[in-house]
Amino acid sequence: MKKLDHNDLKSFLDEKYKQYNNPKFISSDPIQIPHSFTIKEDIEISGFLTSVISWGNRKVIIKNAKEIMSFLDNSPYDFILNHTEKDLKSINSFVHRTFNSLDLIYFISALKHIYNEHDGLEPIFTENCLNASTQNSIHVLKKIFFKHPHDKRITKHIADPYKGSSAKRINMFLRWMVRKDNNGVDFGIWKNIPTSYLSIPLDVHSGNVARKLGLLNRKQNDSKALIELDYQLRLLDSNDPVKYDYALFGLGVFESF
Repeated sequence: MKKLDHNDLKSFLDEKYKQYNNPKFISSDPIQIPHSFTIKEDIEISGFLTSVISWGNRKVIIKNAKEIMSFLDNSPYDFILNHTEKDLKSINSFVHRTFNSLDLIYFISALKHIYNEHDGLEPIFTENCLNASTQNSIHVLKKIFFKHPHDKRITKHIADPYKGSSAKRINMFLRWMVRKDNNGVDFGIWKNIPTSYLSIPLDVHSGNVARKLGLLNRKQNDSKALIELDYQLRLLDSNDPVKYDYALFGLGVFESF
């Protein structure tokens, strides 16, 4: 594909964004898990835990996220706050790739602390944005999340942009929580973070498509690539750059672009 000029590229990506950003997208995507809840805290907790295991085959991600919700009695907020040690015993069978039952049990404990001591996930992200970006918030979340005694290997399940990661899964979670465009996919239940602060959930699909379109030169999908791609997408839409995640991901996954 020949390189498009700015206006043609924007028109092309805007069209693809409209094509994929609709309720039909939900049935094949892990975002269906938080869409099964209506209470704000249930949406954000189920969304967070689903995003944490969102790597690999999407059907397997969805299946295992549903299993997590079953462990949490399909009432994640109530379970997080009120579970007993006995309630955790049934979790011993869980595994998703390298995320296992011990990891999940620690995550449940850490989330309980966050909701009791920090009034939930939202304030941590809202209060720690820097330089019109949520990336510092992700760094702070990780510090808070692993404040209590833990096996060092568990820390790999939350990325840190300051250590070179593109933090794809947490950026996806933030898109779910912050974006609100009335198209029925993203929730927009967090009102105090501008969509302009969001970063794209950069993965192999969106990265490859971005390179083919001339939006990204860096070969690795790391934090430096994320900064480069974020800059280019903000030139296309300064208020809502992350909407183009639908276009890049859709082109890569559904059209093998």
